[in-house]
Amino acid sequence: MKTFISIFALLIALGVSAQKKSFYDFTTKTIDGKEFKLSSLKGKKVLVVNTASKCGHTPQYADLQALYENYSSKGFVIIGFPANNFMNQEPGSNSEIQKFCTDTYSITFPMMQKISVKDDDIDPIYKWLTNKAENGVMDAPVTWNFQKFMIDEKGNLVGMVPPKDNPKTDKIVNWILGKQ
Repeated sequence: MKTFISIFALLIALGVSAQKKSFYDFTTKTIDGKEFKLSSLKGKKVLVVNTASKCGHTPQYADLQALYENYSSKGFVIIGFPANNFMNQEPGSNSEIQKFCTDTYSITFPMMQKISVKDDDIDPIYKWLTNKAENGVMDAPVTWNFQKFMIDEKGNLVGMVPPKDNPKTDKIVNWILGKQ
């Protein structure tokens, strides 16, 4: 009986510690190779988006930039993670992606280095975003480019918006404005 109770207590402790991990526990690299601690975003609402330059959803860059411009003064930031997981729609290097984003969409929100958002080589940030066992909230595997994850001011995952949905959807805008 003591063994059973000990094992049960250990399982509960492991479950609690897994749920305590937040977005802020991760460090990544910017598209130009500089270390970026996500803890630097404490107190802000963050929209995390996996991007691609040659996708039918690529025009969402314009709406993401508009959203960023409209709400960044309200403690909102967008983090773009280029990924080439879907039909080779982000084949470029980090410098090519950066040039495309700047020249074509005048992107000013932070862009990170190109990563993988699924499969065996999934980046640790996306492993946390997509797995309930990691984030304590939901399973939300990335289904395509431009899937959007909402992170609250405390570094908790609070929602996801599918790739096809426009970034300026009511769900995202109301969340930014605290009108849920």
